[in-house]
Amino acid sequence: MPATTTPARVVSELSDAQRAALKVSYTVRALRDRRPAAVLRGPDVRPRHGDVVAAAVTSVGRHTRLELADGRRAHLFPGDLVLAAYAARYAPDQFEAVPPADLGPCHLVAAGGIAARVVSAHTAMTAPTCLRPLGLAVDGQGTPITMSALAGPPAPRPLRPIPTLAVVGTAMNSGKTTAGAALVRGLSAAGRTVGAAKITGTGAGGDRWLFTDSGAREVLDFTDAGLATTYRIPVERVLAAAVGLHRRLVVAGADAVVLEIADGVLQPETAALLARDELRSLVDGWVFAAGDAAGALFGRERLRAAGLPVVAVSGRITAAPLAVREAGDRLDVPVHTPDDLADPAVAAALLAGRATAAERSA
Repeated sequence: MPATTTPARVVSELSDAQRAALKVSYTVRALRDRRPAAVLRGPDVRPRHGDVVAAAVTSVGRHTRLELADGRRAHLFPGDLVLAAYAARYAPDQFEAVPPADLGPCHLVAAGGIAARVVSAHTAMTAPTCLRPLGLAVDGQGTPITMSALAGPPAPRPLRPIPTLAVVGTAMNSGKTTAGAALVRGLSAAGRTVGAAKITGTGAGGDRWLFTDSGAREVLDFTDAGLATTYRIPVERVLAAAVGLHRRLVVAGADAVVLEIADGVLQPETAALLARDELRSLVDGWVFAAGDAAGALFGRERLRAAGLPVVAVSGRITAAPLAVREAGDRLDVPVHTPDDLADPAVAAALLAGRATAAERSA
């Protein structure tokens, strides 16, 4: 790598072989066809959330595969070169991680391409996959490439409100994405042109592909708004991204929208979002995903305390008929299985129950 500038901040060219070998992760998929030609490195380089990093795999741990731009999960081996983004990770079932303060060794903390340093982990987790950063990816002027620079274009404010359902839950793995995908199927079968977006979480394509396969006309997530993850991002930035994604779905032709909010109602950014009027005005009805009856009751009450209309409960709780009965005896909203939500009559009824209010405000 021939080097230029000062030893404290060195711009080094990547060889043609290195560029070709880069495994471009889902999170930075916008760079698949325009791979960086150089990296910035040196003791004065301080990574920030959203900076794109080229790194070598030094050991393979928890994440044995990297999700590529097209959704394929590529096997990882020591010596592989990857293109990822620095960001924080919030995953109680896996890793808690934060962007490092320097270009020293770090970890691959999400298969979608998130580089960070693990600060805590679930006891079931094996050691993380380790990375050795080559440097921050830079453009032709030597400026670091950021997720913000890769964001899609903004969309104008819709002329009228579009009926919107949102799914939120107790925690990760509570069944939110499954419920959201079922709603997409049900609304599509009911004749709606559905747009779907995951507005918080960690960069990964699995949920996007599921929404697409379920029939959504257009699917977006926060990475399309320039965020690698939403953990430890100011709520104003996350909210602006959510509103922008909703507008883009409407411009793409959606006449019904399904949103998913990742993690759980106690996660800091989720809790902050649920308290914002801008999100209240965007969403007409909420489906709460829970793993058990107690979680369903807690979530219903927490959303209502925030002034958010809960129209149904779903999630992993629906796998247990006894838990459904326990919750049903105490809830005044229906508990729907994913199959229920995929029924066009059920999905349309949930949407119609709040669509009238949206239309009156137009």
